[in-house]
Amino acid sequence: MDYKYIEQLLERYWNCETTLSEEDILRSFFSQKDVPIGLMKYKDLFVFEQDHRKTVNLGEDFDARLMAIIEEPQPVKARKMTITQKLMPLFKAAAIVAIVLTLGNAAQVAFRPKGAQEGQSVVNQTSNGKPVAMGDTIKADTIKNLPDNTILLK
Repeated sequence: MDYKYIEQLLERYWNCETTLSEEDILRSFFSQKDVPIGLMKYKDLFVFEQDHRKTVNLGEDFDARLMAIIEEPQPVKARKMTITQKLMPLFKAAAIVAIVLTLGNAAQVAFRPKGAQEGQSVVNQTSNGKPVAMGDTIKADTIKNLPDNTILLK
């Protein structure tokens, strides 16, 4: 007997081109008792669904047993937050900034020279009596105020 049509259906089945009715034809063909030896290797694939459909039965209490195994958690209820709870991160940030500023001021007081009073700046003096900072500032201001075509000589 020639099984060319079945082989063509199998080829289309592997390429995912069969319709549902053609797959039913394949299932009914492979559910027969006498299947050719060359096609016997495909029999289990098409008969599997029919065999297991008969043996697998879910009991009436299946859903209850499954839910007992899963132990579904209770739904989470929304809780109310007060304005204080919402602004708590802002309060913490403000406290950290206050601590850093306080420590910075304390460090400035601790490292100030003994002779200096509050509000005075201590500037090193050069040999000619002018402060170093003043000398540098005057030199920089003079250079900035010169015309562009001026050449500086030392």
